[in-house]
Amino acid sequence: MTIELEILGAARGVTGSRHLVRTSKATVLLDCGLFQGHRAEANARNRHLGFDPSTIDAVVLSHAHLDHSGALPILCHQGYHGPIHTTPATLDLCGPLLEDAAALQQADARHIASLIARGVDLQPVVALYDHDDVAATLARLEGVRYHRPHVIAPGVELTLLDAGHVLGSAIVVLDLDDDGEHVRLAFTGDLGRRQALHTLDPDLPERVHVLVSESTYGDRLHRPIAESRDELARAVARTVRRGGKVIIPSFALERAQEVVYTLKQLRAEDRVGPPVPVYLDSPLATRLTNVFRRYPGSYGQAALDLLHVGDSPFDFEGLRYVTDAEDSKAVGETPGPAVIIAGSGMCEGGRVLHHLRTTISDPKNTIIMVGFQAEHTLGRRIAERRKEVRIFGLMHDLHAEVVVLDGFSAHADQQGLLDFAEAVRARGPLRQVVLVHGEPAAEDALAAELGKRGFPQVAAPERGARIRI
Repeated sequence: MTIELEILGAARGVTGSRHLVRTSKATVLLDCGLFQGHRAEANARNRHLGFDPSTIDAVVLSHAHLDHSGALPILCHQGYHGPIHTTPATLDLCGPLLEDAAALQQADARHIASLIARGVDLQPVVALYDHDDVAATLARLEGVRYHRPHVIAPGVELTLLDAGHVLGSAIVVLDLDDDGEHVRLAFTGDLGRRQALHTLDPDLPERVHVLVSESTYGDRLHRPIAESRDELARAVARTVRRGGKVIIPSFALERAQEVVYTLKQLRAEDRVGPPVPVYLDSPLATRLTNVFRRYPGSYGQAALDLLHVGDSPFDFEGLRYVTDAEDSKAVGETPGPAVIIAGSGMCEGGRVLHHLRTTISDPKNTIIMVGFQAEHTLGRRIAERRKEVRIFGLMHDLHAEVVVLDGFSAHADQQGLLDFAEAVRARGPLRQVVLVHGEPAAEDALAAELGKRGFPQVAAPERGARIRI
């Protein structure tokens, strides 16, 4: 028997999740995400997937975040015509996310072209895919409910478990039968935190032989959520006192909803100063929030408690959902204090760039980073408090206050990842651990800790590595 795992993305890095599982009977792709980073490198990696899409028998999508789903239209455009298996909630989320990604790519290409026409020295940009590619992709999505085994290819049975990361996120469990041998592989996708504000705790797979685990925060511990709530309250209050604006770059899926929910709680507790307008300036986040409203069964207890008394976790007095482009411009031009939540979370596109461009050089304003910032992204440069950053091709001085809150992360930290691996080992004959979706320092630290605990065959492979399982 030869069963092989090939790592094609999110290897020694945190974007572009893409993994192939091969047996003698079938080839299954786990995730097909966009790589984010330097424009030229991202363009090359996203256009060249690293395999022939026509050779794939089935695709399994762990969740809707673009670093896991965003290259699916490229896959389909390049010749994949089979099913894409995912949870019903992820299926519903992918439409708005992928349509928005296509629109942003096209808008970015037009904007760069206009700058080039004005004499700015930039390379032209061509969108990776269009709305027709997205439509073709959405037609291939098939919903699979949690805990229900489903045969997806010869000798391959799929079971999805709740990963507790974002709405619809899944731990992918594959039962692989090849030449009379059986192997159970579990791929975490992105693993959520236990006791998060409004998501359920991750499920625990059983009888796993091979664990493919994310490691985003493999080298650090999160501060308690309560501490991050306190720091958010203080940052908003002091910014309001000095008459500034708070800009919160946020992923449209999960993080935006969590920030809205937290601000609702803090305002009810009278902890953020005098009431000021709060804007969720994102058509995408607005559409995704409407999807959230359809899945209350996926909420954690705190959010359910609000629903039980007829209150929505995602609404409060003074909150406005902004979808129209002209309204977005008006939000940015309105004087006085305000809180503006806008995408994208790593500041690589979207309306947050316009808000950053007009606020980043004024010390009375505050930029609050509430999510992981990958290397070579604008968000990472802001989090590192660089003196100057480039926005829309032009340099801007960074004088605004910068606050980094990792307590809002939807990822498990090092202890959470170790606890999960220990629990999986306790429930089955675990014999291999493969670490993905982490920068080198994070993967190496987590691998060292797993080694100390006696886990066998812990690997943190480079991109392109093939591992026999």
